[in-house]
Amino acid sequence: MTILPAASPSGDPSGDPAGAPSGDPAGDPARDPSGVPAARNARTIALIVAVALLMQNIDGSVLGTALPRMAVDLGADPIHLKFAVTSYLLALAIFIPASGWVADRFGARRVFRIAIAVFAGGSILCGLADSLPQLIAARVLQGIGGSMMMPVGRLIVLRATPRAGLVAALAWLTAPALLGPVLGPPLGGYFTTYHDWRWIFWINVPLAALGLVLATLFIPDIRARTAPRFDFIGFALLGPGLASLMTGVTLAGLNLAPPALVAGLIAAGAALTLGYGRHALRVSAPLVDLRLMALPTFRASQVGGTLFRIGSGAMPFLLPLLFQLGFGMTALQSGLLTFVSGLGALAMKFVAHPILRRFGFRRVLMVNAVVSAAFIAAPAGFGPQTPWALMIGLLFLGGVSRSLQFTCVQAFAYADVPEDRLSSATSFSAAMQELSISLGVTLAALALEAGMALDGVQVIAPSHFPWAFGLAGAVALSSGAVFAALAAASGSALIAGGRAAK
Repeated sequence: MTILPAASPSGDPSGDPAGAPSGDPAGDPARDPSGVPAARNARTIALIVAVALLMQNIDGSVLGTALPRMAVDLGADPIHLKFAVTSYLLALAIFIPASGWVADRFGARRVFRIAIAVFAGGSILCGLADSLPQLIAARVLQGIGGSMMMPVGRLIVLRATPRAGLVAALAWLTAPALLGPVLGPPLGGYFTTYHDWRWIFWINVPLAALGLVLATLFIPDIRARTAPRFDFIGFALLGPGLASLMTGVTLAGLNLAPPALVAGLIAAGAALTLGYGRHALRVSAPLVDLRLMALPTFRASQVGGTLFRIGSGAMPFLLPLLFQLGFGMTALQSGLLTFVSGLGALAMKFVAHPILRRFGFRRVLMVNAVVSAAFIAAPAGFGPQTPWALMIGLLFLGGVSRSLQFTCVQAFAYADVPEDRLSSATSFSAAMQELSISLGVTLAALALEAGMALDGVQVIAPSHFPWAFGLAGAVALSSGAVFAALAAASGSALIAGGRAAK
């Protein structure tokens, strides 16, 4: 598969952006010999994609606080409204694996813009829904748009950014991962309390419109000249497999379904996913190329990154429960307190590249895994009398360290991926990211359930949280062992030479 030259925003032709060696300006789409336009255009493209991903991540976390009010208006059981959450996740799981092939076949910019439009259309329909079935159908439509928006947006950044500027560009894409779960709950609480829950969906419309205009003006039209035949067998195995696995994992520990059903979903999902693994190793052009795991840098990013995301993914679930159920805070107070971790994520953007230039990927990933794990476990020591200033400081620094780790893992994943396999790599990474976040929530829920079972109670108490935070920190810490096995010079092409986007 070859990549067609694409016009940069200035109209200059471009060649192979992500596949050109570091320091070679000829293959970078937005670079002249000085390197300055490359930095500016890479930053612009990364920001456009980051805004779209932030919209998606806020939407994914905003629903929880509005569910009780939505249940009243729709005449539905609040427990049944959980299907509005799981239906979105199902659509993500089913269609994410196909996102790379779709981008290669129809062009990444076109698919990205269509994904934004589909997501916005689903948002409008969610706001207009008058029944639970209508809401579920609209959420599925949103999920289809989201399944293309996330991996294809990352693919655009990878192909439009010089390798030496990849770390700085991807730093912008870590902010949505941390800001979305932080901003979502207070926004949901505000609109539900003071306006109408339907606005939590309609606020996506102006953001989507802005994203469409900016994507049309500034994102280059980089596409594959040819795409392999679509892997229908792989899609039939991996899509339903991931959907079943993620649904089972999400339901585990939440007492929303019979244990036998949860176990059956997990077992069926694992069987289908393993079946896809056998299939993918036998065909020349699988939907998601598992042979990418033969690359040490990609393998470490997926294994170590998954362990780290499981630990960190427990935080957005545990912190609001601790502050509201444990300390008696309002939803708004809780949201304002956890918001500081998002500010820390933004602050990290200015220090990630210099830190990597000074210490290298292996050392940063190892040491920061320990630091981040300590901050993930730190709320285990919080109590009702803990000064707000201390909690804010720890949450801010935790946001800095986690965002640094996310940035490193994302950039590191593509250090040695050839240009013609980038689309498959982004689909692979996106699917693993969604699965690891679900596992993080499940881990936290099971830890709380275990604490209640040991105490013989049915209500969550402050004493149940230390074990949950400690377990999340331990899982995140285990990722350091994966990164320790890397060669010292791993990923050096991403930070050696060149002028990075700032």
